[in-house]
Amino acid sequence: MANRRQRRRAKKDRRQAPPPPATRTRPPEVLYARPADRVERLTYTRRQAAEALGVSVSTIDRRVVPVLDTFYNEWGMRLIPVEELERYIAEHKRVARAEKRPRQRPGRRSNVSPAVVARIRREYANSTSLAEIARGLNADGIETAQGGRRWWPSTVRHVLERR
Repeated sequence: MANRRQRRRAKKDRRQAPPPPATRTRPPEVLYARPADRVERLTYTRRQAAEALGVSVSTIDRRVVPVLDTFYNEWGMRLIPVEELERYIAEHKRVARAEKRPRQRPGRRSNVSPAVVARIRREYANSTSLAEIARGLNADGIETAQGGRRWWPSTVRHVLERR
């Protein structure tokens, strides 16, 4: 019984413990100047937030900080409501995604000539195994897509899947 009580007490103490000290001590290297938006209008210092809520700074640390995110700028630490910060980040990600260039196919481009691709497809359609196709391409001295000397069954399979 005592162990359970001790565990509950320790858990409660951890919940009410103040957040760890700030790891960032110097101002950011790059600052961006832009018009103030809703997030910036809702930023407060801890003392300002405590005065606005009519509570002590220690109460802010214990009870309010879990729903706030800490933001550091050259004037000191500011508190921002987490929901506002998430909305702000999501909004800016949406804009950034819209500005991205169209996505291309990942990986290196295939440099296999259309004649070699046609040969591989033709032989595969005639029920030739991938290993036999690779041996035939090696025997004829045909280079792979990236200039390699040796064809492997997996290389042939990738050519079949790619085009």
